[in-house]
Parts: sequence; structure tokens; C-alpha cells
Amino acid sequence: MSVQPEISQRDLRLRSKEIMDSVERGQAFTVTRDGHQIGELIPLRRRRTFVPRSEFLTSAGTGAVNPQTFRDDLDAVIDDDVHDPYGD
Repeated sequence: MSVQPEISQRDLRLRSKEIMDSVERGQAFTVTRDGHQIGELIPLRRRRTFVPRSEFLTSAGTGAVNPQTFRDDLDAVIDDDVHDPYGD
């Protein structure tokens, strides 16, 4: 595990553009004040909004999905009756 570089509060203030550019590229920093660690400056995790089907199936440990088998499995576990919770 690599150790994050330390930056002082003053460095953060004076070199904020340079430091924030590094954070945007994935670098994390430990922020110090008077030589004491007070926090971490870390990049946000970026969530993907789309995963290709082939990548999803590979990560799920399956090959191809048979649509009819999938629908049959869903029908076996889903209760599709409509119930009125306020009805008699």
C-alpha cells in the first residue's frame, strides 16, 4: 500500500489549482496543520452508468442468458396478483 503525500494547509491554500488537478487525476493527499494530520483530500469515485452486457455476464460468472428461462424464473418467484391493502 502506498503512503499518501502530506501537504500542509498553507500549501493547499497556495497551490490549490495544482493540488486539485492532481486529485482529479486520482492522487490522494493527507492534509496537515502545524505538523499534525487533520484530514484527507481524496478523489471521488466515479460510477459508471452503463456496463456492457458481455462484461456484466462475465462478472456474474455466467455465459449467455436464455430469455425464456429467465422469464420463467421470474414468473416462479413474483406474485403478480394485485392486492388492495385498504380493501376488505
